[in-house]
Amino acid sequence: MITVEHVRTMARYNAWQNRSLYGAADALSDAARRQDRGAFFGSIQGTLSHLMWGDQQWMSRFTTVEKPKGSGKDSPTAYPDWDVLKAERTRFDAVITDWAEKLDQSWLNGNVRWYSGLAKADLEKPAWFLVTHFFNHQTHHRGQVHALITAAGEQTGDTDLFLVL
Repeated sequence: MITVEHVRTMARYNAWQNRSLYGAADALSDAARRQDRGAFFGSIQGTLSHLMWGDQQWMSRFTTVEKPKGSGKDSPTAYPDWDVLKAERTRFDAVITDWAEKLDQSWLNGNVRWYSGLAKADLEKPAWFLVTHFFNHQTHHRGQVHALITAAGEQTGDTDLFLVL
């Protein structure tokens, strides 16, 4: 079980780490960001696009946020324009942070029901468990992007969670 304060901390961490990653990726050329580097979603931009799509998908299950277009398979190309992706990331991190700040423990203690295209079924899981997955998914893919950016010759800075407090 997690608390609303944990969710708020993770939302702040998410925004902080995205600013760091996007800042480092912005120093790369467009070709370097799009280069297939053998990651699951290919490139730095493809992975960041997938992550943006995934965040929107989960938030559409948690809130009234509009569900993103396409499927997970399409997610690496959901944001083909770097400047649009950067702007949407900044905007959406604010949406996540605002949601976390307004989150009620009773919602977190409840369940979330949704149709999963991946599982091809209606699912219901504890909200706290899905929110944990949401933040874990972000951390997982940011770790991939961190490695890709470092291999491309840029530095992203610290990633330690305890530094967010």
